[in-house]
Amino acid sequence: MKQITIISGKGGTGKTSLTAALASKMQNTIFTDCDVDAADLYLLLTPEVKQRHTFPGGQTVQINQQKCTSCGICQSLCRFDAIQKKDDVYSIIDHHCEGCKLCMHACPESAIDMLKSESSEWYESDTRFGPMIHARLGIGEDLSGKLVSKLREQAREKAKELKADYILTDGPPGVGCPVIASITGTDLGLVITEPTMSGLSDLKRVRELAMQFNLPLKVIINKSDINPEMAKKIEEYCSEHQVEVLAHIPYDKVFLDAMIQQKTLPEFAPEHDLNKILETIHQSIITHATEKQV
Repeated sequence: MKQITIISGKGGTGKTSLTAALASKMQNTIFTDCDVDAADLYLLLTPEVKQRHTFPGGQTVQINQQKCTSCGICQSLCRFDAIQKKDDVYSIIDHHCEGCKLCMHACPESAIDMLKSESSEWYESDTRFGPMIHARLGIGEDLSGKLVSKLREQAREKAKELKADYILTDGPPGVGCPVIASITGTDLGLVITEPTMSGLSDLKRVRELAMQFNLPLKVIINKSDINPEMAKKIEEYCSEHQVEVLAHIPYDKVFLDAMIQQKTLPEFAPEHDLNKILETIHQSIITHATEKQV
């Protein structure tokens, strides 16, 4: 079983469209959406949820009104303006609270409790292409890295159970904690970039991160024809650092048209020329997996 994660230095580069397009081609594969802060792979794969699980996220603060004497110490110490007073009753403004616990430790009546938040969920679902593991991060939750790790753990268990050949993951953008959680232990990273200065800069950051985890990378330049000069610079950078540029995908509105219909490109336009490029990417994944097994 091989794990392939599609990542990018920023959002909006086409990760999800490519993941969904590959999903329609790959057999015996488990699909995972690890972009939990802005999950949208479900829009194209339209999963049917089979099992729903709560995920214990961060902690929320609660004031026990039976113990509270309205002394005001908690409000005077809070630097986030997260405690309000109304009619001599103190309460927490959840979206202001940073969970620092200062108020809990300072309260002379022990009237403040920290409770585990259960606003996040993860799901085991079926799609028309195969099983999918995905999640919904609760509003204001900040444990996206831990949730990504949970999804990947469940995807590996499902892959072992079903004897799947691949796990294909739509990863989060950037180089932060969720990205690290999504690429740790991965066999191949597909980096989607665009021919812009920021695209090149983001690619450099992603490559440097991947080096720390000995993660093999292949690069796909999306919308490569909108700035051929920058596309060439990206190629030169990749050549300098022995990173294969796997494909150039020209800009085409057909990806948007397919998305509007909640279909992948191969489903929406099976005769379109871009499918040849997608097949090249698909075959490269298979070849890489075969080489790793030898």
